[in-house]
Amino acid sequence: MRSYDSGNIFARILRGEIPSPRVHDDAHTVAINDIHPQAPTHLLVLPTGSYIDFDDFAARASDEEIVAYVRALGKIARDAGVADSGYRVIFNVGPDSHQEVPHLHAHILGGRALGPLLTRRD
Repeated sequence: MRSYDSGNIFARILRGEIPSPRVHDDAHTVAINDIHPQAPTHLLVLPTGSYIDFDDFAARASDEEIVAYVRALGKIARDAGVADSGYRVIFNVGPDSHQEVPHLHAHILGGRALGPLLTRRD
C-alpha cells in the first residue's frame, strides 16, 4: 500500500494553506467546487482524514467517519439542487481510473443529463 502524501493539493486545501471556498464543511467532510467542471454542478467531496483513495478509506476509516461521509454526500447533492433531477457520484481509485490527486475525493456531477458513464470500446 502506498503511503499518504501530506503535501497533496487536497491536504493543503484542508489545512487552509491553499484558499478554496467551501460549499460544505463539517468535522468529517469538506466539499469544494471543481476548478475544471465537467457539468453545471461539479463538486469535490473530501474526507478530512488522510486517506489515499476509496480502498484506503474503506479499510481504515472509523465507522463514524464512513457514516458521516456518506451522509454528507447526500446532503451536499441536495443542497446543490441536483437530488431531484439526478446526479452522479464518481470515485477514481488508482492509476487505471485516472485518479489525479492521492487523497480520497468523490465527484458529484449534475445539473444536466449526463449521458452514459463510459463510451463502449470494442
